[in-house]
This record gives sequence, C-alpha cells and structure tokens, in this order.
Amino acid sequence: MEQKKILIITYYWPPAGGPGVQRWLKFAKYLPEFGWKPVIYTPENPSYPLLDESLIKDVPKDIEIVKTKIWEPYQLAEKLNKSNKKFKAGQFDVGKNQSWKSRLSIWVRGNFFIPDARVFWVKPSVKFLENYLKENKIEVVVTSGPPHSLHLIGLNLKKQLPHLKWIADFRDPWTEISYYKHLKLTKNSDRKHRKLESEVFRNADITLATSYTDAENFRRNGANSFCITNGFDESDSQKTTYSNTQTPKHSNTPTFTLSYIGVLEQLRNPENLWKALDELVQQHPDFAETFVLKFAGRIDDKILADIEHSSLKNHILNLGYLSHDKAIEEMQTSDILLITNFPNESSKGIIPGKIFEYLATGKQIISFGPDDADVSRILNETHAGKHFSYNESDTIKDFILEKFILWQNSNLVENTKNIEQFSRRNLTRKLAEILE
Repeated sequence: MEQKKILIITYYWPPAGGPGVQRWLKFAKYLPEFGWKPVIYTPENPSYPLLDESLIKDVPKDIEIVKTKIWEPYQLAEKLNKSNKKFKAGQFDVGKNQSWKSRLSIWVRGNFFIPDARVFWVKPSVKFLENYLKENKIEVVVTSGPPHSLHLIGLNLKKQLPHLKWIADFRDPWTEISYYKHLKLTKNSDRKHRKLESEVFRNADITLATSYTDAENFRRNGANSFCITNGFDESDSQKTTYSNTQTPKHSNTPTFTLSYIGVLEQLRNPENLWKALDELVQQHPDFAETFVLKFAGRIDDKILADIEHSSLKNHILNLGYLSHDKAIEEMQTSDILLITNFPNESSKGIIPGKIFEYLATGKQIISFGPDDADVSRILNETHAGKHFSYNESDTIKDFILEKFILWQNSNLVENTKNIEQFSRRNLTRKLAEILE
C-alpha cells in the first residue's frame, strides 16, 4: 500500500539542539510504520540557540528534506546586545537583572516582530510551498510552533488551498505562554497577536497541544484540539552506557546526586529548593559528605552565582551543555531528577519535554510549578516523584531527606508504572489515528 505524504514545517531540525527539535524528529522517525511518509520543510540558514550533532543520527536515512533561505534579525540583535541570544529560546532577564538594553530589545521583539522574528520566512515559504504541494500531491501539512510564525505559513496555505488538511502543532502556547506578559506589548500589538492566534485556531483542521490543560484552553478558544504529549524514545535509553565517573573533587565516596538537565532561566528558579539543600548540608554531616548537585545544560549565570554563595558551593558539579545522548547518561547516573516550570497559574499546562526522558530512567523526580499542574498528574499516575509549588519549603526538605535515607539503606528502588503510554512509538500511533 502506498504511503500518504505529510509535509512537516519546522524551524528546529538537526543539528539544532534542545527539546524543540525532538518532537517532530521522533514523529518523522516512526510515522512510516503507520502508513505516512514525512517530508521536512525547514530553513536553510537558521539561527539556532543550541546545536546538538548527536541528534543527526535520528534523522531517517531516506527522508526528503526541503530547505529555503530565511532572513531573521537575530544576528543583528545579538551584535547590539549579547543577552539577546536568550530570546531565541524564550528566555529573559527579569526584575533587577534587566538592563536598559534588555528592556529595549524585549519591547522591539514583542511589538515589531509579530508573532516573532521568524515572520520574514512566511511570505517566501507560502509562495514556494503552494507550487511544491501541488506538484508533489501532498494533502496534509503540519506547522510546529514556536516560532508561531510557522502557523502563519499554514494559515496562508489553507486560504490558498482550501482542500489542504492542516495540523497546527503548539509545542508551547502563544498568548498564554508565561513570558508573553514580559514582552511589553502595546494594546495594538497585543490585539494583533490575539487576532492571528484566533485565526489559526479557527482555520486549522486539527490543533495539537502537548498538555491536557493546553488542549482544553485551545478548545475553549474555538480550536479542534487534541493532546499528544511529548515522550521518550526507548532506543535512546538503550544506546547509552552508564558510568558515573565524574564526582566533585572533594568526594571519594559514592554520591547521592540531585540533577538538573537542560536550560534553567530566572523565571523558573526554585529558590526554596536551594535553601532546603543548603540547610540539609549544614544540618546533616552524612548528607554533606555524599551530596552532589549536578547541572548538565545551560544554567543562568545569576542563578549559579546565588547558589555558589551558599554552603552548596563545594557540592556543585556543572557539566555545561551536553549532547542529547550524554544528557541521558547523566540522568541515569542520578538519584533524584529536578524539573521546573513557571510558577504562575497560566503555566500549569506546560509539561517540559524532559520529564518523559526522566520517566524512562525510573529515577525519582522532584518538580516545581503551579498547583494542579499537568506534571503533577503525570507524576501521580506513574508513581515517579512529587510536585511542589514554589512557596513550599519544609515539605521539600522532608522529601529529599526521605529519599536520602532510602538511598543510604540501598532502598531507593525504581517503581514507576504506566510509562509506556509516553513512548514515542505509541504517541506516533496516536498521531496516525488522529490523521486518519
């Protein structure tokens, strides 16, 4: 039986690093098993905040990749102010950490580039793809955002080719994302963002969300929305060989390791966790002797500076940004894995992609975010750890101490359940059912 073609329009594609690239890379990997032949449309000269060459091996050998040039103003912005590099990944200096250059850059980003600085790729892409879709008899198109500009490509193609089936995939929400309110928008700009978002919701045949709450919100706003979360790829876990060879200089003993893997910025900084760990180090000599706080990723300098001014200073192992494979190895050599979300209520629908790779390790997870978050639901369903709000303190300390005592007695066992629903293959099966 001949496979049906599906065009995936994505800004992030290997060698781009970070979680944004993995969702459609993995769907593309497994879609052929379910009767679909993916074709990738991506920029020829993108400006990626992170690179990860290790993801290239996941690109299917025979996949067709179509590229066109993009012009984006980020290169210019970075010359004016180095911290503009953060904006590409949706990060901002906040509060007292904001310089006037940062304030100006944020204002320009929110009001001049609507919905974002990749908007200059929309017109040329629509012009190119109109012919490409007809010539190649492709009837289904996916746009994956952020950058949400890509949904405008889908919107315009749908207007030109009404019979086209269009799926708008929101890896993060648009106006409901927590940093939206930091964009310093004028009323007119805010109105434009919301109008475009509404048009996407109304015109897309299917809108995909990565969380249960987002799917509900999108439905309330007129979208035909389904939730397909991110997940873990069993083949990733099988490829790695685990060896905990790196420990801080002071330690000759086995280590009790709490790890954060990924990017950590100021808006998701669990200050009460650092405080709880600081107190545990000071109050419990056996904890102080074996505890390691491991970072593998890009940690905001100001967060790192604050931690280093506490008694945790000699317990930090900062490995910097690692390839995806190496990051999974570091998860496996940890005892507790940390995940953080934005603290505000509107972020309870964000499920950070790495939680699923955390789940695949069977390790205990400590999570921070708003009450009743979707992450909390997943941790409860899978028995994989505990979710805290940012203002809790003593309960955090109790949780870590309890896990430490279990670890001391060799009883910190892996007892997660129901995690197979989050495998990339099973999630692609779900996508194929929706496509049908």
